[in-house]
Amino acid sequence: MRKSYFAHTLFVRKKLLKYLHNKLNNIEDFLILFSGVSIFIVMILTSFQIISRVMGYPWPGYLELSELSISIFAFLGVAYAQRLDSHIRMELIVGSLKGRLKWFIEFCATFCGFIIILILIRYSYLFAVDAYEIGDTTYDYLYPTWPAKSLVPIAFSIWAIRLFLELCGYLRMLFFVDAEPLAIPVIKSAEELANEEIKVIRD
Repeated sequence: MRKSYFAHTLFVRKKLLKYLHNKLNNIEDFLILFSGVSIFIVMILTSFQIISRVMGYPWPGYLELSELSISIFAFLGVAYAQRLDSHIRMELIVGSLKGRLKWFIEFCATFCGFIIILILIRYSYLFAVDAYEIGDTTYDYLYPTWPAKSLVPIAFSIWAIRLFLELCGYLRMLFFVDAEPLAIPVIKSAEELANEEIKVIRD
């Protein structure tokens, strides 16, 4: 009876976590696509702007607009990078650990990151609100800066949700060590990464 209860609880938690994970995946995929398209547009416009400047017809205010657009592709993709574990992290010790100890350390490290991001959300939000209230603008062409600054707390909020799901995933692995990892990055060996790269090249 007790075993059946735990099996049912594990199934329910896995189902809910998987649902939230997939929904957040869609948001992250859209944001990274939007960021990629934004980078492409900025690159094309920058090329035309350089040609136009050489010909003696520079675009007024383009430099300030391009600087403001940096917040799009600098921050909107952080949750996506977190999901794919493509950010910089130290795996020398954690990669060699097994079982509950590994998941416990991962949980503690992610929890610290989660707290830091919550703090950054608060202060970046206040920073954006302050820019809106005082009417902060760029120096030359007076473009408002609050839209670009508002993207930071938005991106960090999505990142915080991703970290929260990872915390749930690590907590799940702490209680159910033999369960399949879900909503958490899985550390792969150099051999596994090499095989994946070879498979991508062949496909």
